[in-house]
Amino acid sequence: MFSGKKELLGVDIGTSSIKVVALSESKGVFHLEGLGSVPLPPEAIVDNSIMDAVAITDALTGVLESLKLKHKGAATSVAGHSVIIRKIQLPLMAEEELESQLQFEAEQYIPFDVADVYIDFQILGPDAKDPSQMNVILVAAKRDFIEDYQALFGDAGLQLRVLDIDCFAVENMMEVNYGFLEDEIVALVDVGASSVSVNILKGGESVFTRDIQAGGNYINEELQKRLGLSSDVAELLKLGQESDEVEMETAEAILKESAMSLAQDVQRSLDFFTATAGDDKIQKVYLVGGASKMPQLKAGMEERMGVPVEVADPFRGLAVNEKNFDPEYLEVVGPDFGVAVGLATRRVGDK
Repeated sequence: MFSGKKELLGVDIGTSSIKVVALSESKGVFHLEGLGSVPLPPEAIVDNSIMDAVAITDALTGVLESLKLKHKGAATSVAGHSVIIRKIQLPLMAEEELESQLQFEAEQYIPFDVADVYIDFQILGPDAKDPSQMNVILVAAKRDFIEDYQALFGDAGLQLRVLDIDCFAVENMMEVNYGFLEDEIVALVDVGASSVSVNILKGGESVFTRDIQAGGNYINEELQKRLGLSSDVAELLKLGQESDEVEMETAEAILKESAMSLAQDVQRSLDFFTATAGDDKIQKVYLVGGASKMPQLKAGMEERMGVPVEVADPFRGLAVNEKNFDPEYLEVVGPDFGVAVGLATRRVGDK
């Protein structure tokens, strides 16, 4: 199949599953070459930390073999308490100069010993209000956390060439598929199984990020607790599928109530941004992640926030051969692959 010499495999290791995407690029257009997902056992990943490396390696190796992908390099992403993201202002300087001063600058913003973390940055450009200053995104992740991921990919026969952050991977996916208008303010909300990442962009530039420690599993747990259901049946109901064990009408009230609770958590983050952003108002919200397929969540967020909410399609701007990929299947699974598609657009050495 596809050799993957320059391209990197996008590998999203989530709490409940691994998603893999392979893209090729020709004349500025990304082509879908392969995708697959495999479930993970409960608690293989806890709080974004690897707890069962053997189970994850076996799952990743299995999905790679089933897709017959020949890639050697991969991109993945992380989130959670072991990752710190800060938007900071520094005096205008060249990238090389900042690189030499990075350890010193990071000490002021990172609540870990800088000797225990990997640090990276991206210069966003001069500050609009003070051209003598520049805006910089600073990212730090604990060394042991990153080294666990490097070892896991090595055991699966892959070289981890790019390590991204979940919310920035979604941003890359959106740029490829939707693009951003100048001064447009949008919120990208990735609703995973155990957490939600929020990334607010102004004109395509990240201006606010936050992780919320609640996700789609909260809705499953409410259904299980209040209706005495198994986790499998709760998952079916959450995604709007019928079950012989309980009528959808019975579950609907719980689904709506728990979706509104999750929407409220997201709204708090958006309200915090609005309160500190002057006249800047969010114009639209895009959802990705498995739980974004819940109609109650989209409806609840629109009701609470008063702005349009759309479930993003990670395959919208890709060239897709319909002989190889069923469009209806891609439509159904699309929200699950937001992070993986964004990762698959990455190249070694890019920022």
